Amino acid sequence: MSHAQVSQNLLYNNQLDETFLNRQLAKLTHRGIDFADLYLQNTASESWVLDEGIIKSGSFAINQGIGVRAVCGEKTFFSYANALDTQLIGNLVDNLFIENVSGVAKAYSQAPSTQLDLYTLTNPLYSMESAAKISLLQKIDQLGRKNSYVTNVIASINLEYDQVYLARSDERQFSDIRPLIHLSISLIVSKDGKLERAGAGGGGRYELSYFSPEMVASYIDKAYEQAMLKLEAKAAPSGEMPIVLGNGWAGVILHEAVGHGLEGDFNRKGSSAFSGKIGQQVASKGVTVIDEGCIADRRGSLNIDDEGNPTQRTVLIEDGVLQGYLYDELNARLMNTQSTGNGRRESFASNPLPRMTNTYMLGGKYSPEEIISSVEYGLFAENFEGGQVDITSGQFVFNASVAWVIENGKLSYPVKGCALVGSGPECLQHVSMIGNDLALDSGVGVCGKDGQSVPVGVGQPTMRLDGGLVVGG
Repeated sequence: MSHAQVSQNLLYNNQLDETFLNRQLAKLTHRGIDFADLYLQNTASESWVLDEGIIKSGSFAINQGIGVRAVCGEKTFFSYANALDTQLIGNLVDNLFIENVSGVAKAYSQAPSTQLDLYTLTNPLYSMESAAKISLLQKIDQLGRKNSYVTNVIASINLEYDQVYLARSDERQFSDIRPLIHLSISLIVSKDGKLERAGAGGGGRYELSYFSPEMVASYIDKAYEQAMLKLEAKAAPSGEMPIVLGNGWAGVILHEAVGHGLEGDFNRKGSSAFSGKIGQQVASKGVTVIDEGCIADRRGSLNIDDEGNPTQRTVLIEDGVLQGYLYDELNARLMNTQSTGNGRRESFASNPLPRMTNTYMLGGKYSPEEIISSVEYGLFAENFEGGQVDITSGQFVFNASVAWVIENGKLSYPVKGCALVGSGPECLQHVSMIGNDLALDSGVGVCGKDGQSVPVGVGQPTMRLDGGLVVGG
Protein backbone atom coordinates (compact mmCIF):
# COMPACT_ATOMS: atom_id res chain seq x y z
CA MET A 1 0.00 0.00 0.00
CA SER A 2 2.67 2.50 1.01
CA HIS A 3 4.90 1.74 -2.00
CA ALA A 4 1.99 2.17 -4.43
CA GLN A 5 0.97 5.41 -2.73
CA VAL A 6 4.47 6.89 -2.82
CA SER A 7 4.99 5.75 -6.42
CA GLN A 8 1.77 7.48 -7.41
CA ASN A 9 2.59 10.73 -5.62
CA LEU A 10 6.29 11.04 -6.43
CA LEU A 11 6.60 9.22 -9.76
CA TYR A 12 3.41 8.92 -11.80
CA ASN A 13 1.97 12.31 -10.80
CA ASN A 14 5.19 13.83 -12.15
CA GLN A 15 5.28 11.71 -15.34
CA LEU A 16 8.13 9.60 -13.97
CA ASP A 17 8.47 5.82 -13.69
CA GLU A 18 10.94 3.18 -12.52
CA THR A 19 12.31 2.62 -16.02
CA PHE A 20 13.17 6.29 -16.45
CA LEU A 21 14.99 6.38 -13.10
CA ASN A 22 17.00 3.25 -13.94
CA ARG A 23 17.97 4.78 -17.28
CA GLN A 24 19.34 7.89 -15.53
CA LEU A 25 21.31 5.75 -13.09
CA ALA A 26 22.75 3.71 -15.95
CA LYS A 27 24.11 6.92 -17.48
CA LEU A 28 25.99 7.57 -14.25
CA THR A 29 27.42 4.06 -13.87
CA HIS A 30 28.66 4.18 -17.47
CA ARG A 31 30.86 7.09 -16.39
CA GLY A 32 32.92 4.75 -14.20
CA ILE A 33 31.58 5.53 -10.75
CA ASP A 34 31.13 2.83 -8.06
CA PHE A 35 27.58 3.59 -7.05
CA ALA A 36 24.74 6.07 -7.61
CA ASP A 37 21.29 6.78 -6.28
CA LEU A 38 18.34 9.11 -6.83
CA TYR A 39 16.46 10.28 -3.74
CA LEU A 40 12.99 11.71 -4.38
CA GLN A 41 11.07 13.32 -1.55
CA ASN A 42 7.83 15.13 -0.78
CA THR A 43 7.45 16.61 2.71
CA ALA A 44 4.27 18.30 3.94
CA SER A 45 4.61 20.15 7.25
CA GLU A 46 2.26 22.14 9.47
CA SER A 47 2.76 24.08 12.69
CA TRP A 48 0.68 26.12 15.13
CA VAL A 49 2.02 28.32 17.95
CA LEU A 50 0.03 29.79 20.85
CA ASP A 51 1.61 32.57 22.94
CA GLU A 52 0.09 35.10 25.35
CA GLY A 53 -3.30 33.46 25.00
CA ILE A 54 -3.59 33.84 21.22
CA ILE A 55 -2.53 31.91 18.13
CA LYS A 56 0.64 33.77 17.14
CA SER A 57 1.41 31.79 14.00
CA GLY A 58 0.25 28.98 11.78
CA SER A 59 2.04 27.58 8.76
CA PHE A 60 1.70 24.91 6.09
CA ALA A 61 4.39 24.02 3.55
CA ILE A 62 5.21 21.40 0.95
CA ASN A 63 8.81 20.78 -0.08
CA GLN A 64 9.50 18.45 -2.99
CA GLY A 65 12.62 17.59 -4.92
CA ILE A 66 15.36 15.14 -5.86
CA GLY A 67 18.99 14.56 -4.91
CA VAL A 68 21.40 12.89 -7.37
CA ARG A 69 24.45 11.19 -5.86
CA ALA A 70 27.40 9.39 -7.46
CA VAL A 71 30.18 7.76 -5.43
CA CYS A 72 33.66 6.76 -6.49
CA GLY A 73 36.16 5.67 -3.87
CA GLU A 74 36.07 8.26 -1.11
CA LYS A 75 34.61 10.92 -3.37
CA THR A 76 30.94 11.85 -3.52
CA PHE A 77 29.45 13.92 -6.34
CA PHE A 78 26.07 15.44 -5.59
CA SER A 79 23.46 17.81 -6.97
CA TYR A 80 19.79 18.47 -6.23
CA ALA A 81 16.73 20.44 -7.34
CA ASN A 82 13.47 21.30 -5.60
CA ALA A 83 11.22 20.06 -8.40
CA LEU A 84 10.44 16.77 -10.13
CA ASP A 85 10.19 16.39 -13.91
CA THR A 86 11.95 14.34 -16.57
CA GLN A 87 13.86 17.18 -18.21
CA LEU A 88 15.16 18.56 -14.92
CA ILE A 89 16.29 15.15 -13.66
CA GLY A 90 17.93 14.38 -16.98
CA ASN A 91 19.83 17.67 -16.83
CA LEU A 92 20.96 17.01 -13.24
CA VAL A 93 22.34 13.62 -14.22
CA ASP A 94 23.97 14.78 -17.46
CA ASN A 95 25.58 17.81 -15.83
CA LEU A 96 26.71 16.15 -12.59
CA PHE A 97 30.38 17.04 -12.25
CA ILE A 98 32.42 13.83 -11.89
CA GLU A 99 36.22 13.91 -11.98
CA ASN A 100 39.14 11.52 -11.53
CA VAL A 101 37.08 8.34 -11.40
CA SER A 102 38.73 4.95 -11.68
CA GLY A 103 37.00 4.03 -14.90
CA VAL A 104 36.15 0.61 -13.48
CA ALA A 105 32.99 0.30 -11.39
CA LYS A 106 33.54 -1.67 -8.19
CA ALA A 107 30.95 -3.91 -6.58
CA TYR A 108 28.94 -2.19 -3.88
CA SER A 109 27.65 -4.23 -0.95
CA GLN A 110 24.00 -5.21 -1.36
CA ALA A 111 21.59 -4.35 1.40
CA PRO A 112 18.94 -6.90 2.47
CA SER A 113 15.69 -6.39 0.58
CA THR A 114 13.42 -6.65 3.63
CA GLN A 115 11.62 -3.54 4.86
CA LEU A 116 10.23 -2.98 8.34
CA ASP A 117 6.73 -1.81 9.29
CA LEU A 118 7.27 0.26 12.43
CA TYR A 119 4.69 3.03 12.36
CA THR A 120 1.38 4.28 11.04
CA LEU A 121 0.95 5.48 7.45
CA THR A 122 -1.75 7.96 8.47
CA ASN A 123 -1.09 11.59 7.58
CA PRO A 124 -1.11 13.48 10.91
CA LEU A 125 -1.77 16.78 9.14
CA TYR A 126 -5.24 15.53 8.21
CA SER A 127 -6.00 13.41 11.29
CA MET A 128 -7.57 16.43 13.03
CA GLU A 129 -9.30 19.57 11.79
CA SER A 130 -7.43 22.86 12.14
CA ALA A 131 -10.07 24.12 14.56
CA ALA A 132 -9.45 21.09 16.79
CA LYS A 133 -5.68 21.70 16.77
CA ILE A 134 -6.23 25.30 17.81
CA SER A 135 -8.69 24.16 20.46
CA LEU A 136 -6.06 21.79 21.88
CA LEU A 137 -3.56 24.65 22.24
CA GLN A 138 -6.20 26.86 23.86
CA LYS A 139 -7.02 24.09 26.32
CA ILE A 140 -3.31 23.81 27.20
CA ASP A 141 -3.25 27.57 27.83
CA GLN A 142 -6.26 27.32 30.16
CA LEU A 143 -4.86 24.35 32.10
CA GLY A 144 -1.41 25.90 32.43
CA ARG A 145 -2.77 29.17 33.79
CA LYS A 146 -4.67 27.37 36.55
CA ASN A 147 -1.33 26.89 38.31
CA SER A 148 -0.20 29.58 40.74
CA TYR A 149 2.38 32.14 39.57
CA VAL A 150 2.01 31.20 35.87
CA THR A 151 2.15 34.40 33.80
CA ASN A 152 2.30 32.90 30.30
CA VAL A 153 1.91 29.63 28.42
CA ILE A 154 3.64 28.95 25.11
CA ALA A 155 2.49 25.84 23.25
CA SER A 156 3.18 24.56 19.75
CA ILE A 157 2.19 21.65 17.54
CA ASN A 158 4.48 20.53 14.72
CA LEU A 159 3.35 17.90 12.21
CA GLU A 160 5.16 16.30 9.29
CA TYR A 161 4.26 13.80 6.57
CA ASP A 162 7.33 12.69 4.66
CA GLN A 163 7.27 10.48 1.54
CA VAL A 164 10.54 9.25 0.06
CA TYR A 165 11.40 7.17 -2.99
CA LEU A 166 14.91 5.81 -3.55
CA ALA A 167 16.27 4.39 -6.79
CA ARG A 168 19.72 2.74 -6.64
CA SER A 169 22.21 1.87 -9.34
CA ASP A 170 21.93 -1.82 -8.41
CA GLU A 171 18.38 -1.55 -9.85
CA ARG A 172 16.63 -1.81 -6.49
CA GLN A 173 14.04 0.77 -5.54
CA PHE A 174 12.53 1.55 -2.13
CA SER A 175 9.93 3.85 -0.66
CA ASP A 176 8.80 4.91 2.80
CA ILE A 177 6.17 7.08 4.48
CA ARG A 178 7.32 8.81 7.66
CA PRO A 179 4.80 10.67 9.85
CA LEU A 180 6.12 12.76 12.74
CA ILE A 181 4.34 14.73 15.47
CA HIS A 182 5.66 16.95 18.27
CA LEU A 183 3.91 18.91 21.03
CA SER A 184 5.88 21.45 23.08
CA ILE A 185 4.64 23.27 26.20
CA SER A 186 6.51 26.02 28.09
CA LEU A 187 5.33 27.75 31.26
CA ILE A 188 6.65 31.08 32.52
CA VAL A 189 6.28 31.67 36.26
CA SER A 190 6.88 34.80 38.31
CA LYS A 191 7.23 35.08 42.09
CA ASP A 192 8.83 37.69 44.34
CA GLY A 193 10.36 39.46 41.39
CA LYS A 194 11.90 36.28 39.96
CA LEU A 195 11.01 34.96 36.51
CA GLU A 196 11.67 31.40 35.32
CA ARG A 197 10.70 29.24 32.37
CA ALA A 198 10.56 25.47 31.90
CA GLY A 199 9.15 23.20 29.25
CA ALA A 200 8.05 19.67 28.47
CA GLY A 201 6.62 17.81 25.52
CA GLY A 202 6.90 14.75 23.36
CA GLY A 203 5.94 13.01 20.17
CA GLY A 204 7.00 10.38 17.70
CA ARG A 205 5.71 8.64 14.60
CA TYR A 206 2.06 8.56 15.68
CA GLU A 207 -1.34 9.89 14.76
CA LEU A 208 -2.29 13.14 16.46
CA SER A 209 -4.65 11.29 18.83
CA TYR A 210 -1.49 10.14 20.64
CA PHE A 211 -1.69 13.35 22.68
CA SER A 212 -4.40 12.21 25.09
CA PRO A 213 -5.77 14.60 27.76
CA GLU A 214 -3.80 12.63 30.38
CA MET A 215 -0.54 12.99 28.45
CA VAL A 216 -1.07 16.71 27.88
CA ALA A 217 -1.77 17.17 31.61
CA SER A 218 1.45 15.31 32.46
CA TYR A 219 3.48 17.64 30.21
CA ILE A 220 1.94 20.69 31.93
CA ASP A 221 2.61 19.24 35.40
CA LYS A 222 6.24 18.48 34.51
CA ALA A 223 6.88 21.94 33.07
CA TYR A 224 5.27 23.60 36.11
CA GLU A 225 7.22 21.50 38.61
CA GLN A 226 10.53 22.33 36.93
CA ALA A 227 9.72 26.05 36.63
CA MET A 228 8.85 26.26 40.34
CA LEU A 229 12.05 24.40 41.24
CA LYS A 230 14.05 27.00 39.32
CA LEU A 231 12.42 29.75 41.39
CA GLU A 232 13.69 28.09 44.56
CA ALA A 233 17.09 27.07 43.17
CA LYS A 234 20.34 28.28 44.67
CA ALA A 235 23.69 28.78 42.98
CA ALA A 236 25.29 25.52 41.93
CA PRO A 237 28.48 24.25 43.59
CA SER A 238 31.60 23.68 41.53
CA GLY A 239 34.43 21.19 41.41
CA GLU A 240 34.80 17.42 41.21
CA MET A 241 32.22 15.34 43.06
CA PRO A 242 30.09 12.23 42.55
CA ILE A 243 27.38 12.95 39.98
CA VAL A 244 24.12 11.07 39.52
CA LEU A 245 22.52 11.43 36.10
CA GLY A 246 18.77 10.94 35.79
CA ASN A 247 17.09 8.55 33.38
CA GLY A 248 15.40 9.26 30.04
CA TRP A 249 16.30 12.61 28.48
CA ALA A 250 19.57 12.76 30.45
CA GLY A 251 20.75 10.28 27.80
CA VAL A 252 21.43 13.34 25.63
CA ILE A 253 24.87 13.37 27.28
CA LEU A 254 25.40 9.79 26.09
CA HIS A 255 24.27 10.81 22.59
CA GLU A 256 26.62 13.76 22.31
CA ALA A 257 29.64 12.67 24.32
CA VAL A 258 29.74 9.04 23.16
CA GLY A 259 27.34 8.46 20.26
CA HIS A 260 28.85 10.88 17.76
CA GLY A 261 32.30 9.49 18.46
CA LEU A 262 31.04 6.05 17.37
CA GLU A 263 29.84 7.16 13.92
CA GLY A 264 31.73 5.53 11.07
CA ASP A 265 33.01 8.58 9.20
CA PHE A 266 34.89 9.95 12.21
CA ASN A 267 36.45 6.55 12.88
CA ARG A 268 37.38 5.88 9.27
CA LYS A 269 39.27 9.17 9.28
CA GLY A 270 40.80 8.45 12.70
CA SER A 271 39.40 11.67 14.15
CA SER A 272 37.33 10.12 16.95
CA ALA A 273 38.50 9.48 20.49
CA PHE A 274 37.23 5.90 19.90
CA SER A 275 39.16 5.27 16.66
CA GLY A 276 40.98 1.94 16.51
CA LYS A 277 39.66 0.74 19.86
CA ILE A 278 37.28 -2.06 18.86
CA GLY A 279 37.69 -4.92 21.34
CA GLN A 280 39.13 -2.63 24.01
CA GLN A 281 37.61 -1.74 27.38
CA VAL A 282 36.39 1.83 26.88
CA ALA A 283 33.83 1.98 29.70
CA SER A 284 33.15 0.49 33.12
CA LYS A 285 31.92 -3.09 33.26
CA GLY A 286 28.15 -3.15 33.07
CA VAL A 287 27.97 -0.31 30.54
CA THR A 288 26.18 -1.44 27.37
CA VAL A 289 25.27 1.15 24.72
CA ILE A 290 22.80 0.40 21.92
CA ASP A 291 21.66 2.24 18.81
CA GLU A 292 18.29 0.90 17.67
CA GLY A 293 16.44 2.35 14.72
CA CYS A 294 13.74 -0.33 14.66
CA ILE A 295 11.73 0.51 17.81
CA ALA A 296 8.07 0.92 16.87
CA ASP A 297 6.73 4.49 16.70
CA ARG A 298 9.85 6.14 18.08
CA ARG A 299 10.97 9.56 16.86
CA GLY A 300 14.38 8.28 15.73
CA SER A 301 13.07 5.10 14.08
CA LEU A 302 12.93 4.38 10.35
CA ASN A 303 11.60 1.45 8.31
CA ILE A 304 14.60 1.92 6.03
CA ASP A 305 17.47 4.36 6.25
CA ASP A 306 18.00 6.88 3.46
CA GLU A 307 20.00 4.39 1.40
CA GLY A 308 17.35 1.65 1.48
CA ASN A 309 18.87 -0.44 4.28
CA PRO A 310 16.57 -1.65 7.06
CA THR A 311 17.39 -0.13 10.42
CA GLN A 312 18.57 -2.51 13.15
CA ARG A 313 19.70 -2.94 16.73
CA THR A 314 23.45 -2.29 16.85
CA VAL A 315 25.45 -3.00 20.01
CA LEU A 316 28.15 -0.34 20.20
CA ILE A 317 29.58 -1.03 23.66
CA GLU A 318 28.92 -4.27 25.57
CA ASP A 319 29.87 -4.65 29.21
CA GLY A 320 32.32 -1.80 28.72
CA VAL A 321 34.00 -3.24 25.60
CA LEU A 322 33.77 -1.38 22.28
CA GLN A 323 32.04 -3.65 19.73
CA GLY A 324 31.67 -1.49 16.64
CA TYR A 325 30.57 1.71 14.94
CA LEU A 326 27.55 3.09 13.08
CA TYR A 327 27.83 2.95 9.28
CA ASP A 328 26.29 4.29 6.14
CA GLU A 329 27.18 2.45 2.92
CA LEU A 330 30.09 4.65 1.86
CA ASN A 331 32.01 4.40 5.12
CA ALA A 332 31.11 0.71 5.57
CA ARG A 333 32.50 -0.10 2.15
CA LEU A 334 35.70 1.83 2.76
CA MET A 335 36.17 -0.02 6.07
CA ASN A 336 35.36 -3.46 4.59
CA THR A 337 32.16 -4.00 6.53
CA GLN A 338 28.37 -3.71 6.08
CA SER A 339 26.01 -0.79 6.60
CA THR A 340 24.23 -0.84 9.96
CA GLY A 341 21.23 1.01 8.49
CA ASN A 342 22.43 4.38 9.78
CA GLY A 343 22.76 6.28 6.49
CA ARG A 344 20.59 9.35 7.09
CA ARG A 345 20.04 12.66 5.33
CA GLU A 346 18.04 15.71 6.34
CA SER A 347 16.34 15.96 2.94
CA PHE A 348 16.78 15.42 -0.79
CA ALA A 349 19.17 18.41 -0.71
CA SER A 350 21.63 16.56 1.55
CA ASN A 351 24.13 13.73 1.28
CA PRO A 352 23.59 10.70 3.56
CA LEU A 353 25.89 10.50 6.59
CA PRO A 354 26.30 7.88 9.33
CA ARG A 355 23.90 9.12 12.02
CA MET A 356 22.36 7.82 15.25
CA THR A 357 18.69 6.78 15.49
CA ASN A 358 17.59 5.90 19.08
CA THR A 359 20.71 5.63 21.26
CA TYR A 360 20.55 4.40 24.85
CA MET A 361 22.33 2.58 27.65
CA LEU A 362 20.90 -0.63 29.12
CA GLY A 363 19.80 -0.74 32.75
CA GLY A 364 21.54 -2.29 35.74
CA LYS A 365 20.55 -3.65 39.15
CA TYR A 366 20.22 -0.61 41.43
CA SER A 367 17.09 1.37 42.19
CA PRO A 368 17.33 5.16 41.74
CA GLU A 369 16.83 5.54 45.50
CA GLU A 370 19.79 3.25 46.23
CA ILE A 371 22.01 5.27 43.89
CA ILE A 372 21.12 8.63 45.42
CA SER A 373 21.39 7.31 48.98
CA SER A 374 24.93 6.08 48.24
CA VAL A 375 26.19 9.66 47.73
CA GLU A 376 27.42 11.55 50.79
CA TYR A 377 27.83 14.84 48.90
CA GLY A 378 27.35 15.34 45.19
CA LEU A 379 25.00 16.41 42.42
CA PHE A 380 21.87 14.86 40.91
CA ALA A 381 21.35 16.16 37.34
CA GLU A 382 17.85 15.33 36.24
CA ASN A 383 17.30 17.31 33.04
CA PHE A 384 19.51 19.00 30.45
CA GLU A 385 19.44 21.69 27.81
CA GLY A 386 22.07 22.98 25.35
CA GLY A 387 25.52 21.39 25.10
CA GLN A 388 28.57 21.04 22.89
CA VAL A 389 31.06 18.27 22.14
CA ASP A 390 34.41 18.01 20.36
CA ILE A 391 34.49 14.68 18.50
CA THR A 392 38.28 14.42 18.31
CA SER A 393 38.95 14.82 22.03
CA GLY A 394 35.57 13.73 23.36
CA GLN A 395 35.41 16.86 25.53
CA PHE A 396 31.90 18.19 26.19
CA VAL A 397 29.97 20.74 28.22
CA PHE A 398 26.27 20.50 29.11
CA ASN A 399 23.90 22.72 31.04
CA ALA A 400 21.73 21.00 33.64
CA SER A 401 18.33 22.72 33.62
CA VAL A 402 17.13 20.77 36.68
CA ALA A 403 19.67 19.64 39.30
CA TRP A 404 19.89 19.00 43.04
CA VAL A 405 22.67 18.97 45.59
CA ILE A 406 22.83 15.59 47.36
CA GLU A 407 23.70 15.68 51.06
CA ASN A 408 23.85 12.58 53.28
CA GLY A 409 22.17 10.45 50.64
CA LYS A 410 19.18 12.74 50.13
CA LEU A 411 18.17 15.47 47.68
CA SER A 412 18.91 18.60 49.70
CA TYR A 413 18.08 21.63 47.53
CA PRO A 414 17.71 22.51 43.81
CA VAL A 415 20.45 24.44 42.00
CA LYS A 416 20.69 26.38 38.75
CA GLY A 417 23.44 27.74 36.53
CA CYS A 418 24.97 24.30 36.58
CA ALA A 419 27.32 23.10 33.82
CA LEU A 420 28.85 19.64 33.52
CA VAL A 421 32.26 19.52 31.83
CA GLY A 422 34.06 16.33 30.96
CA SER A 423 35.26 13.76 28.44
CA GLY A 424 32.88 11.19 26.97
CA PRO A 425 35.39 8.31 26.84
CA GLU A 426 36.72 9.15 30.30
CA CYS A 427 33.42 9.60 32.13
CA LEU A 428 32.15 6.21 30.89
CA GLN A 429 35.10 4.62 32.71
CA HIS A 430 33.89 6.02 36.04
CA VAL A 431 30.35 4.62 36.06
CA SER A 432 30.03 2.96 39.48
CA MET A 433 26.26 2.25 39.72
CA ILE A 434 23.66 1.69 36.99
CA GLY A 435 19.95 1.95 37.74
CA ASN A 436 17.16 -0.48 36.88
CA ASP A 437 14.95 2.32 35.51
CA LEU A 438 15.95 2.54 31.84
CA ALA A 439 13.70 5.03 30.03
CA LEU A 440 13.74 6.60 26.59
CA ASP A 441 13.01 10.30 26.19
CA SER A 442 9.48 11.49 25.44
CA GLY A 443 10.22 12.10 21.76
CA VAL A 444 11.80 15.54 21.41
CA GLY A 445 15.37 14.95 20.21
CA VAL A 446 16.95 16.68 17.20
CA CYS A 447 20.54 15.91 16.21
CA GLY A 448 22.75 18.25 14.21
CA LYS A 449 25.78 17.21 12.16
CA ASP A 450 27.51 18.87 9.19
CA GLY A 451 24.63 21.35 8.94
CA GLN A 452 21.99 18.62 8.77
CA SER A 453 19.29 18.02 11.41
CA VAL A 454 17.44 14.74 11.88
CA PRO A 455 15.01 13.46 14.55
CA VAL A 456 16.56 11.10 17.11
CA GLY A 457 15.80 9.39 20.42
CA VAL A 458 17.97 9.06 23.54
CA GLY A 459 17.70 7.14 26.77
CA GLN A 460 19.45 5.72 29.79
CA PRO A 461 18.86 4.55 33.36
CA THR A 462 19.81 6.57 36.42
CA MET A 463 23.57 6.15 36.97
CA ARG A 464 26.35 7.31 39.27
CA LEU A 465 29.70 8.59 38.02
CA ASP A 466 32.68 9.02 40.32
CA GLY A 467 34.97 10.82 37.89
CA GLY A 468 35.35 12.22 34.39
CA LEU A 469 32.92 15.06 35.10
CA VAL A 470 33.46 18.45 36.71
CA VAL A 471 30.63 20.65 37.94
CA GLY A 472 30.99 24.28 36.90
CA GLY A 473 28.73 26.53 38.97
